[in-house]
Amino acid sequence: MSLHTVQDLLNKHRIIENMVHKQAMPRHGLVETMVQKQHLVELSSLLARLELAEIAKILDELSPEDLILVWGQIDGDRVDDILDEVSDSTRDALASRSSYLGSACVVNAFELAQGRLCQTTIESVEDLDEIKPIWVDLVGTTKADRRKIGQYFGLELPDPEDLTDIESSARFYVEENSEIHLHSDFLLDREGNSRNVPVALILFRDILFSVRAEELPVFRLQRLRARTQVGYVSDGMGMLLDLYAADAEYSADSLEEIYSALGEVGKKVLSEAISDEEAAKTLAGIAEEEDLNGRIRRNVLDTRRALTFLIRRKLLSAAQIEDAQQILRDIESLDGHTAFLFDKINFLMDATVGFININQNKFINRLTVLSVIFMPLNVIAGIGGMSEFSMMTKDIPWPVAYGIFTVGLFIVAWITFIILRFYEKRNRPR
Repeated sequence: MSLHTVQDLLNKHRIIENMVHKQAMPRHGLVETMVQKQHLVELSSLLARLELAEIAKILDELSPEDLILVWGQIDGDRVDDILDEVSDSTRDALASRSSYLGSACVVNAFELAQGRLCQTTIESVEDLDEIKPIWVDLVGTTKADRRKIGQYFGLELPDPEDLTDIESSARFYVEENSEIHLHSDFLLDREGNSRNVPVALILFRDILFSVRAEELPVFRLQRLRARTQVGYVSDGMGMLLDLYAADAEYSADSLEEIYSALGEVGKKVLSEAISDEEAAKTLAGIAEEEDLNGRIRRNVLDTRRALTFLIRRKLLSAAQIEDAQQILRDIESLDGHTAFLFDKINFLMDATVGFININQNKFINRLTVLSVIFMPLNVIAGIGGMSEFSMMTKDIPWPVAYGIFTVGLFIVAWITFIILRFYEKRNRPR
């Protein structure tokens, strides 16, 4: 019923508005304003009496043009609660025609409060008016969302999906307006699906902007530490360096997990026996750890290049240079571990392939024994099939003759097997 009432008010508003526009009359603007106010006031009064859930259902049923018009008549104190009730498509439609952000994106702004980071979830650009952030974190944003936030701060935020197309030599640069751009890869260590995720980092007016397509453990860790530890960060550049430090620490944790995983693999490989099925699973596990080790090596290499760029361009203070050099020393220690793990992975892979070859050799050895056993039998069977054998046994009934012949075959096979076992035991090392 409320939906029909809203639609009826909107239709009346359009009809009278069109009539006023077509007719030429004195004081045309005043009449038009009075007509618009009449219906919009009725619409605002109706919406003020409705529950939030009912308003959300009405908004979901309206066309984009009517949606924007009705949305403007809702009390500002209720808009945030209504946004939680409407569908994602309705919110995206509102975002495309207003200052609100899309439903799929997650934007958090962080400001300093008593030495700690205070997090604010941003749902519209107006939410930024009340805070002075040192870090704005954008996850899963659309082009429209990035444009709105970028226009608010006076810069252009890139699409993180486009960062993979940039050449490595052009991923770190400084704009004429002093924007510092760093396009870095951050490790996402997820079992069975580890990968490097591109992140755009922009430092502008001492505010750090991070743009990425998905959530990352390094950023969650950084938010937790900065919220709980007093004096952990003091400005945007400090936040940037701490992100790189957390990334190096996360890479070190992933290397420890590789050590543990390879230790378990080593116990299986160095056991007395391993089947071909177990060997295949072991090779798959080794290959996964090798891929992760390579991604870690690439990740720390990218972090080293970013820190070197900041030091070389003299963008850091004396204290920040010391912090950056400490991170570089930590990364240097990780290089030795990744090299050692590559050697260990190669050893375990060679050992696993060796066990597969041993199993195949055992199978070939059994086939060889069988072929040696049946070799004299084939010769005797060939003789038994000749006409001379029939001539020699013509006075003996054929069942008896061929029965004795079959028994002789088994005796020859048994003797051959005993001889092979004797030489096998003789040549077996003690």
